[in-house]
Amino acid sequence: MAKLNVNGTVREVDAEGDTPLLWALREQLGLTGTKYGCGIAACGACTVHIDGVPTRSCVRPISTIAATEKIVTIEGLSADGSHPVQKAWAQLDVPQCGYCQCGMIMSAVALLRDKPKPSDQDIDDAMSNICRCGTYNRIRAAIKVVAQGGNTRSAALNIQHADGSVT
Repeated sequence: MAKLNVNGTVREVDAEGDTPLLWALREQLGLTGTKYGCGIAACGACTVHIDGVPTRSCVRPISTIAATEKIVTIEGLSADGSHPVQKAWAQLDVPQCGYCQCGMIMSAVALLRDKPKPSDQDIDDAMSNICRCGTYNRIRAAIKVVAQGGNTRSAALNIQHADGSVT
């Protein structure tokens, strides 16, 4: 039995030590927001925070995680979607299929915590996740909206929404 501190609660998981954290989260703890994408830490769909560091959970064995390390999943970021990054994602209609978006959000949260006013280069460097739908422009816009205080109007992004409104 391994003990993992997930979203503020120490939980026991019954899994072998070489089990990737991703599968312990999904299969043992029922936290399915963290997605399996590639299994080789390339796509980022499985990104969680371990002690604040964005981590690809598909390649991180649970035996390498101490019970004192704090794991935060998308479910632990905000139970009701009220985190500023989640709100910006919704306001700007960032997701298309949505599969990669939990990992993208977790990476963006870490970026904005470390660099509250990121440059385009900072965003490019931090957002190494893959989005097969190609929503990179909206992802960048959402990060900038959060960096500018959350007001999509003040960000002057001129995004045309499906309903005809402009942000």
